[in-house]
Amino acid sequence: LTMVEEISKEGLEVCATLGMLSADQARDLKNAGLTAYNHNLDTSRDYYPSVVTTRSYDDRLRTIANVRSAGISVCSGGILGLGEAQADRVKLLQTFATLDGGHPESLPVNALVPVEGTPMEDETPVDVFDMTRMIAAARIVLPKTMVRLSAGRLSFSKGEQALMFLAGANSIFNGDKLLTTPNPAFNEDASLFNTLGLTGLKPKPRTAA
Repeated sequence: LTMVEEISKEGLEVCATLGMLSADQARDLKNAGLTAYNHNLDTSRDYYPSVVTTRSYDDRLRTIANVRSAGISVCSGGILGLGEAQADRVKLLQTFATLDGGHPESLPVNALVPVEGTPMEDETPVDVFDMTRMIAAARIVLPKTMVRLSAGRLSFSKGEQALMFLAGANSIFNGDKLLTTPNPAFNEDASLFNTLGLTGLKPKPRTAA
């Protein structure tokens, strides 16, 4: 809470990823100045038990509901390449399209980055067409949501990333690393945006109450 408060005092928007939240915890974060909260659903309800066993799908949905009720912007998306079927991707988008309280403000679309020694190290990587179809479908069913190219972007060429923007992606996560996953350098993204004629939104500084 102290970290959120101090960053908020600098006039910056603050986004956090802290796992499960109770209603009280969400309210505390809101009062501390939190702007947005990331909590991914990862995949469909049907396929979820094949990926996660430490918490239920309803636990995740409950956290999202608590975040929404506290007045915090919801950032929630999924991961492609977990071994799921095309139908699971459709069901994931259906879940987001029918969330209580409305669509998420932000939807990260991640491509699994296989890590040696993990249960999914041998999963077949998703290709540009898988990503593009998911992004295009998300843009149709979640018309006002920021659809974010997220983890796994280093697996795709600049041309392939351009196709994803043309399909409806309108945001990225910037920085050299996303948690433990490598990400394009800031200068590389700036060069890509310049080539594509894309202009970033102006920051929205927070003002004192």
